[in-house]
Amino acid sequence: MLKQEILKILETDARTTPENIARMTGGSITEIKQIIKDAEDDRTIVRYKTVVNWEKVSNERVEAIIEVRVVPQRDTGFDSIAERIYRFPEARTVYLMSGTYDLAVLVTGKTMHQVANFVSQKLSQIDGVMGTTTHFMLKRYKEDGEILAGSEEVQRQQVVL
Repeated sequence: MLKQEILKILETDARTTPENIARMTGGSITEIKQIIKDAEDDRTIVRYKTVVNWEKVSNERVEAIIEVRVVPQRDTGFDSIAERIYRFPEARTVYLMSGTYDLAVLVTGKTMHQVANFVSQKLSQIDGVMGTTTHFMLKRYKEDGEILAGSEEVQRQQVVL
């Protein structure tokens, strides 16, 4: 299906032009533009994202994954607590998870202290939050399919004649 092809291309590289997508898929430029517009309008495409290797720019950013154990709320389950959490600007990503903890929250801040304060003063104070575990991210090796640390070398077996 053309829409799925377009979405896969844009997910890999959001800067791909409709003209290039048309060449890659065989669709018309007009059709490609309309599919993209419709996907933006119905929020199939939520936003375009740039992956930045912040270690190359500065170290003034701390990221942590916070695991949160909650008591599901009557009639809304996990959704109402998740909504309270994702409304905080510090919470960049919130997932409902299986396992010991119910929610995984990706948090960013300027310092470890700032992130810890968010957890203790905001997150832990929400009714229904039973416990949290904080994991500070020390180094990112790969994000969204892009290798950030080290070098990506071509792995070929040497041929000896």
